[in-house]
Amino acid sequence: MAKGSLEDRLFQRGNTPVIPWQLRFRIAAEIGTGLLFLHQTKPEPVVHRDLKPGNILLDHNYVSKISDVGLARLVPASVANCVSQYRVTSMAGTFCYIDPEYQTTGMLGTKSDIFSLGVLLLQLITARPPMGLAHLVEEAIENGTFTEMLDPAVSDWPVEEAFKFAKLALQCTEMRRKDRPDLAKVVLPELNRLREIAEDCMNPFMLGVNGALSPIHDVMSDRHLSEYGYDSPRSPSSTSSYAGRSYR
Repeated sequence: MAKGSLEDRLFQRGNTPVIPWQLRFRIAAEIGTGLLFLHQTKPEPVVHRDLKPGNILLDHNYVSKISDVGLARLVPASVANCVSQYRVTSMAGTFCYIDPEYQTTGMLGTKSDIFSLGVLLLQLITARPPMGLAHLVEEAIENGTFTEMLDPAVSDWPVEEAFKFAKLALQCTEMRRKDRPDLAKVVLPELNRLREIAEDCMNPFMLGVNGALSPIHDVMSDRHLSEYGYDSPRSPSSTSSYAGRSYR
């Protein structure tokens, strides 16, 4: 991809330019949309299992694409409609992003990805390594030093909105799966709200060509998707998703 991975850009490897906060908020909403696409796939929802900045690729307009779906796990159709998680025999993922309950019990569910998403969201606003990041942000909030956690490379953070962004991310990193918010009902609506605020502050250069939203097949660009059949047209009654928005 033209701009490399989100991880490379957050840590400015190769002396690359800083990602403005407006684009970070937009990227967050795009990732949430792509993840919801996986989780709502019929008849078998998909759990990515390795969501992290290194697996988010950016094109020349900074549109994000979830990659490396090779570790993704299909949730059996017979299970998906009656339970929120099921046991797997082989562990997969990257340390610091793996759902704690998945680590200890082997029970996998779509909310396993929500934990990973939470860590990724915290990295988007702090540009810090994932190890213990949720604890550091929580501690900063309690001590009234939250602004010190924000990536200092960005000079114009909207502190109030960044705080709400961080609180949402922390909810996603709750240790117990049942305490994490629902992606479709809570997480994505809030990320879309924050994205709208960000886009109101964007200049044409940040928005890319005509400020157009990217279709879901761009956000979910990965060769493994075709293996699962996700690149085929969906039925009229299914959800047609675009970066940051879902329509029925």
